Amino acid sequence: MPETNIHTEFHRFLKREDKEQLLGQKGIVLWFYGLSGSGKSTIANIVERELNQAGRFTVILDGDNLRSRLNADLGFSDEDRAENIRRNAEVARLFSEAGIITIVAAITPRGSLRSIAREIIGSDFVEVFVKADYATCAQRDPKGLYAKASAGGIADFTGKDSGFEEPQSEAELTLDTNSQSAEACAQILLNYLAARSARHTGESHA
Repeated sequence: MPETNIHTEFHRFLKREDKEQLLGQKGIVLWFYGLSGSGKSTIANIVERELNQAGRFTVILDGDNLRSRLNADLGFSDEDRAENIRRNAEVARLFSEAGIITIVAAITPRGSLRSIAREIIGSDFVEVFVKADYATCAQRDPKGLYAKASAGGIADFTGKDSGFEEPQSEAELTLDTNSQSAEACAQILLNYLAARSARHTGESHA
């Protein structure tokens, strides 16, 4: 089998701790998910700019951006959605292991897909549900997708033809953009990160 010819070199590479010490931060993956138009990318942009101002090194992995390049060969079947999330998660894991604060913004409509990402990324994974109902997202429709889907121009559109599963209890954080602004939601997340950082710092000195 081809895999018998693969010999990993991870043990010889510079350690994660060395990279995090250089950056002065811990790697983490903030996995934003929710319907199209819920505010994932908007909040991600606000959070990234605030972290950048605070001297933190970040990267955003936007679902549409990844589908335009890395995942351009994938459609929206169940199998392709799973592969899309697997690739996104593997890339996010590489960044977080290099000490980078990694923000993923991808619809990730099913709990099983979120479980794939969590399993791949491990303890760095922070699940952030960006909550907004279909009607609200359709009213916003920043990309014109809801209008196109309503006219039958998009097959397997999430929330209409393809279901979206809200989390039961597994999400570390829920940002409700039905009732709060993107700026307020971003601040909630930044407060969460500050508290998490303080908690982990305290644990490391226990």
